[in-house]
Amino acid sequence: MKIIFATENPGKMREVREILSAPGIEILSMKEAGLHPEIREDGETFLENARIKVRAIGRTEGAIVLADDSGIEIDAFGRGPGVYSSRYLGEHTDYLYKNRFILDRMSGLHGAERSARYRCVIAALFPDGTEDHADAVMEGEIAEEAKGTGGFGYDPIFFVPEYGKTGGELTPDEKNLLSHRGKALRAMTEIIRVKYPDLYEGEEIQGETV
Repeated sequence: MKIIFATENPGKMREVREILSAPGIEILSMKEAGLHPEIREDGETFLENARIKVRAIGRTEGAIVLADDSGIEIDAFGRGPGVYSSRYLGEHTDYLYKNRFILDRMSGLHGAERSARYRCVIAALFPDGTEDHADAVMEGEIAEEAKGTGGFGYDPIFFVPEYGKTGGELTPDEKNLLSHRGKALRAMTEIIRVKYPDLYEGEEIQGETV
């Protein structure tokens, strides 16, 4: 069985492989699968955008097609930028600038006023044409300053209270356990396991034997 994940983001593919890998499963990005669909993410929700991506690739014999849409929801911004996270302040604006802009805009806010979360929705299109999805969040707050060089995107300004550090300071193992994408990927693994019981039988997935 193949899993084709609709992304060309190397950081995202690293997380996907760390959680979904198992004997007998080949995990490929769109580029690795030789697919270059034209994708227009114009949905109004994370689920709509994730489904747009899997449907752009389409039903594929012998492969599960997965796609995610994720972003950061900042309560002080009315849960924005949300589905527009990657395009916030312009599609090609770098995250150093975005993070600095957010920190400056939130100057003077403290405690619960800085509450935020990462949200991830993963959509699946199976070889038989059926669909499913998984939804997960990681609660936290916007840090007072950017810290850490790990992760990507908004990670350096997303503070995780349980660990007392930002997403940019988390180790890969910590991030996989806590992150919105890690949680959604594990939930999707369970969905896949129910549909194809042999794929993950006896495999340990983030500390749990299935």
